[in-house]
Amino acid sequence: MAKTTDPFIQYKVPHLYHFCDRRNLPIIRELGGLYSFEKLEERRIEVPAPGGNDWSHEADKAKGLHRYVHLCFRNNHPMEYLARQEGRIVDSIFLQVHPEVLKFEGVKYTPDVSNKSGVPIHTLEEARTMIDFEVIYTRTDWNNPAIKQRLDQAEKCEILVPDHIPIKLIRNLPHG
Repeated sequence: MAKTTDPFIQYKVPHLYHFCDRRNLPIIRELGGLYSFEKLEERRIEVPAPGGNDWSHEADKAKGLHRYVHLCFRNNHPMEYLARQEGRIVDSIFLQVHPEVLKFEGVKYTPDVSNKSGVPIHTLEEARTMIDFEVIYTRTDWNNPAIKQRLDQAEKCEILVPDHIPIKLIRNLPHG
């Protein structure tokens, strides 16, 4: 059996994460999944507790990122922290998204917070050689300052999925 060179398979990526406020769960269920900001606007859907503020939505639009559902690699992201600090998110949840979304056409990757000025957008093929899979998926000494710095950077990275993620690919969507 040939050894795979795809790090998403090699590191057995169990899931990706999408953070939101629990107040958004009913609308996610009602719509049948996660939608990009663009698709929500097209359908005139009001999100009860958006994670982004006006500035981040405008920055997303300027870079074309409003066309994507934003995911991260760990259940920790600096934008979730900021949204909680600013009160946009009160009761956060990191939804676990099946890695099947990595097979969707047009998936992109950013090596930092996606709408930050100067952050490039890469194809998933390019991302395979850029993502620090080792620090994300290997148990290690996160008290080591160099490793902690790598982890902090990896937690800022984003996977961008065009348009929509079906509800069947969200693993931990609570009922009720």
